[in-house]
Amino acid sequence: MKRILLSLATLITLTAALVGCGSSVKLSDVPVENRTASSTGQAGDASGVTRRDVAPVQLAASDPSLAGPVGAAKVIYFDYDSFVIKPEFQATVEAHAHFLSANKGRKLVIEGNTDERGGREYNLALGQKRAEAVRRALGLLGATDAQVEAVSFGEEKPAAAGSDEEAYAKNRRAEFNYR
Repeated sequence: MKRILLSLATLITLTAALVGCGSSVKLSDVPVENRTASSTGQAGDASGVTRRDVAPVQLAASDPSLAGPVGAAKVIYFDYDSFVIKPEFQATVEAHAHFLSANKGRKLVIEGNTDERGGREYNLALGQKRAEAVRRALGLLGATDAQVEAVSFGEEKPAAAGSDEEAYAKNRRAEFNYR
C-alpha cells in the first residue's frame, strides 16, 4: 500500500512539474521589426515610433592617446619555439610600460600568437607564455596587473598566410591592443 501511494505521489509531482514547464508562446510567431528608414533618415522601431536619440558612431578617434604610445610598435616578434623577448624589442616594451604607468586608467590586452607548426594545445600554451612574458616585463617596468591582460590565440589568428619561414616569422608575435 505504501509503495502504491509513493508511486502515485511521485507521478503527481512529475506531472505537475511538466505542466508547470509548459509554455503558451507559439514559437512559429516571430515578431516583425520595421528597420526601414523614413524620408528624414530616422529609423522607426517595431511600434512605428521614430527614434531621434541615437547618436552616430564616430569611427575616427579624437584622442590620439587611445592608440597607445606614439611611435611605438604594436607588435613584437619571437624566435621559433621561444617566449623570450628579443633585445631589439626591449625599447617597444619600455615605451608601452611608460605609457601605462603615466595613464593608470588605460587597459592593455597582449595577444600571444604562434605559427602553425605544433599541435593546437601546444600553440595555445606557447602563445600564452609569450603574452605572459610581455605582461611580466611591463609589470617590472611600472604597469600594474590591473592594467594588463595576457591572452593566447595560438595559431588561430595568423598575420601572414603561407607555410614558409617568412610567414612563420610574422605569425610568432605578441600584439598590443589598448581598450
